[in-house]
Amino acid sequence: MVKSGKKFEDVSLVEMDYYELLGVDRNADQKTIKRAYRKLAMQYHPDRNQGDSKAEEKFKAINEAYEVLSDDEKRRLYDRYGKEGLKRSGYQGFSGAEDIMDIFEDLFSGFGGFGRSSRKRSQPTENYPLDIELQMEISFKEAVFGTKKEIKYSYKIPCDDCGSTGAKDGVLKRCSQCNGQGQVFIRQGFMTFSQTCPKCHGSGQEISQKCPACDGKGYKQVDERFEVDIPEGIDSNHRLRVAGKGNLSKSGHRGDLYIVFDVQEDEHFIRNGNDLYLEVPVFFTQAALGESIVIPSLRGELSLQLPVGAKDKQQFRFSGEGVKDIRTGSKGDLIAQIKVVYPKSLNTEQRELLEKLHKSFGYESTPHENLFESVLEKIKGWFK
Repeated sequence: MVKSGKKFEDVSLVEMDYYELLGVDRNADQKTIKRAYRKLAMQYHPDRNQGDSKAEEKFKAINEAYEVLSDDEKRRLYDRYGKEGLKRSGYQGFSGAEDIMDIFEDLFSGFGGFGRSSRKRSQPTENYPLDIELQMEISFKEAVFGTKKEIKYSYKIPCDDCGSTGAKDGVLKRCSQCNGQGQVFIRQGFMTFSQTCPKCHGSGQEISQKCPACDGKGYKQVDERFEVDIPEGIDSNHRLRVAGKGNLSKSGHRGDLYIVFDVQEDEHFIRNGNDLYLEVPVFFTQAALGESIVIPSLRGELSLQLPVGAKDKQQFRFSGEGVKDIRTGSKGDLIAQIKVVYPKSLNTEQRELLEKLHKSFGYESTPHENLFESVLEKIKGWFK
């Protein structure tokens, strides 16, 4: 819940507590903090307080407070050690008006606000991201034990013919939709809503004639292939970073390549993190007698000693027989779960033997009678 707090004039803005600046309790949730900031940011925004230096200082102060309190890690540091703790952790506050307006616009983007009515949006430095992400499917065995794979892909380089502008001879003209501002504005009452120009994407310029070398894209594609080491223990959705194998920037710097893995399932082993599960079919006589059986593992054979009267779905854990952890190097476990199997049919001799065995257990061979005898007597009494 938002509270009134101290007024800005009551104490120096530099000394004021961030919670007091926003007028919220110290246990306020993020929704409350955002709502309080939004209200104050609208009130003290420079566009509504032209020439008011005090309003500008207040606007800076509430933005700094919001920048800290909206970040869980910074907020924990501030709650425990105050502003001094933030400084020791490397946080230096805002470097200038650009930082403040970035905070303000990040919050109001898509919601409506004043936008950067007094500033042009800077022209993008690149017209494509420098990092690349590739999907790679590998087998269960390759993921568990590691392997080498050849990567074949294409990356982008700036078009030299047009200076990566996409325009013939690098000649651009002012965007006809935003008149070179990089943004378009819509006014509703006293509020101004801004958004990135959909035609020039914020650059303020547009192509007059497409560059024939890159067809107006501003970049060219280059094919490359290389071999990459896939470490032991990789799993689905793991990302492997290959430094310096991304797209090329105008300055000659290459981004990184990120490989995202999709590991195929195995016919017998089921992986859960670094642990493996193996279903072991056991004939009912083996379970009853408690036999010792041989089961497979990633690195050879294991002996599984069944207890007498082993139960269906009973699990047995083999420590360190799982998958190697990609970070720590420690191995997970193998969990063998038995599945008791019964005969689908019996010949005459087998039936006679089983009946003889069944009778040999006497009272123990009819557990249902022992359990339900008293229940049946009780039910009979209901109808007397």
